Amino acid sequence: MTGDVLVVGASAAGLATVEALRRKEYRGRVTVLGAEPHLPYDRPPLSKQVLGGSWTPGQAQLRSPDALAALSAEFVLGDPAVRMDAGTRTVHTASGCTLSADAVVLATGLRPRTLPGQDGLAGVHVLRTLDDALALHADLAPGKRVVVVGDGVLGTEVAATVRGLGLPVTLAGPQPAPLAAQFGPLVSELLAGLHAARGVELRLGAAVTRLTGADGRVTGVRLATGEVLPADVAVVAFGAAPETGWLAGSGLLCDNGVVCDSRCRAAEGIYAAGDVARWHHEGLDTLLRLENRTNATEQAVAVAGNILGEDRPYTPVPYFWTHQFDARIHVHGLLPAATDVSIVEGSPESGRFVARYRRGGVVTGVLGWNMPKQARQWRVEIDDFAPLSRISRG
Repeated sequence: MTGDVLVVGASAAGLATVEALRRKEYRGRVTVLGAEPHLPYDRPPLSKQVLGGSWTPGQAQLRSPDALAALSAEFVLGDPAVRMDAGTRTVHTASGCTLSADAVVLATGLRPRTLPGQDGLAGVHVLRTLDDALALHADLAPGKRVVVVGDGVLGTEVAATVRGLGLPVTLAGPQPAPLAAQFGPLVSELLAGLHAARGVELRLGAAVTRLTGADGRVTGVRLATGEVLPADVAVVAFGAAPETGWLAGSGLLCDNGVVCDSRCRAAEGIYAAGDVARWHHEGLDTLLRLENRTNATEQAVAVAGNILGEDRPYTPVPYFWTHQFDARIHVHGLLPAATDVSIVEGSPESGRFVARYRRGGVVTGVLGWNMPKQARQWRVEIDDFAPLSRISRG
């Protein structure tokens, strides 16, 4: 390829795309458009080290200014994309700039979901950006009652970090245990026990319907049961949606992400990478969208290669991790509902184990609890190319 490349999103996926292009000896012009004013930074530390105050914002940066300069890319920051014409591969920004390229990579990530009653209330936070993390940290004064709305990965990580700061924390969500849908009952109940033992109050099994407030500040979190959990600070962390609203009318298909083929191509000359991409996984024979840091980097490398003509399908074995209190949980593959779970190494009682997930005679995933090396070793049992239709038959 000899033309220009425009990367929309100065994220981990966006930066990894640029770096992969340069490693593959692409010497053309590259422009990176970012909605935030910050240089590319890592998101996993936001809910842990940055929120906990052990890292400065600079420590979350993915690369130093010198390393970014060595990429010979133009970074246009603090100017969100607001409209796109896929036919001409033209992106319009909030400031009125118009950017076009021979290849466009969409890496705009996610936007947090919100609750009724959230807007305009002080003390209510989401956690997606570096500024979000800093604002929440600044609001965590000693003695404040914190309610975290969301029993998934982000919510449980935030609850663990805030509790580590010594504040009273309540974790609320509809599942019977944290990450029950992701991990199944065995592991999620262990996670619930870990949080309870560390002082997190668990109010699970009932959905949150709205926030309450007085005098412009949050006062509580209302459950579907009618009960209101008192709150001086509320963190809304019950999921996020792909950031695709700006693509309305672009000519691209957006359905739970930017829909792509197996090469992560949404249209001629247009690709997507990271949390916003929903692509056809040839091995699993389904559209898949992954929200994790590992995929952001790996998919970006695949996109860079396909821009340069490698023409290879992207068929990863999904992988993610979460760190909460002293638990380091690493997941390889998929953990669909109603799988058979067995402990294949270690034991829950020892606080170190590997669990294997099987369904329909197929090993779909492995989970390591404080055993990352062993979990990687058991990963070889996963059937990389078991179609989801076969897995779901049970």
